Amino acid sequence: MKTFGLRPFFTLLIILAMVSINDAVYAKGKKVLIFCKTSGFHHSSIKEGLKAIFQLAKENKFEADSTVDAAKFTSANLKQYNAVIFLNTTGDVLNEEQQSAFEKYIQAGGAFVGVHAATDCEYNWPWYGNLVGAYFSSHPSQQEAVLNVTDRKHISTRHLPEKYKRKDEWYNFKWVAKDLNILISIDEKTYNPGSGKMGDVHPMAWYHKYDGGRAFYTELGHTEASYTEPLFLNHLLGGIKYALGEKK
Repeated sequence: MKTFGLRPFFTLLIILAMVSINDAVYAKGKKVLIFCKTSGFHHSSIKEGLKAIFQLAKENKFEADSTVDAAKFTSANLKQYNAVIFLNTTGDVLNEEQQSAFEKYIQAGGAFVGVHAATDCEYNWPWYGNLVGAYFSSHPSQQEAVLNVTDRKHISTRHLPEKYKRKDEWYNFKWVAKDLNILISIDEKTYNPGSGKMGDVHPMAWYHKYDGGRAFYTELGHTEASYTEPLFLNHLLGGIKYALGEKK
């Protein structure tokens, strides 16, 4: 009986099995730290944000830890994480020694994800300002507005409509870094930005490489409702995946 015709089939099965094993190992090896310490305003949505990110981790096969303890920011501890997520952090959250450890972590190829109030902390740490990409100045009351998704090829935005209408708390920034890859901007003509309006260039989400590592930031995510919104959750997941080095 001739069996040579089955060889390509079995070869394909072996290749697929090897790919599956490699994918599983890759996913299992990815780990993030969610940092949600606040020394200023405390967002009630942090609890919902944690639940959402842990669920995203479970569904997408990466591990996640969370902490409000800045003492976790040591070189020895941070090296186990592929990315660190600042979830609505406010005020001064790290001392100089912890800041130094985090800088070394990024310089060694680590990654950062900032969510909403991550731009409302560490104003006296210029390195962090350049990492996160901007500093908060003010915000009007929560309103519905239209977001312009200017880059729909990135892993965090390709699922979004070109015009993304939603309600949230919209930050005005007093300073924005120049080397950012803007993903989303807000149309100030579709809401009242208040006295801190920024004009035609008002970024809301971006990514860039900085000091040896990768960084992603989204201004979205003030409200508790954000963390049950599929479009936002896929946007956040895409930002985390970018930080983890994934492109698909």
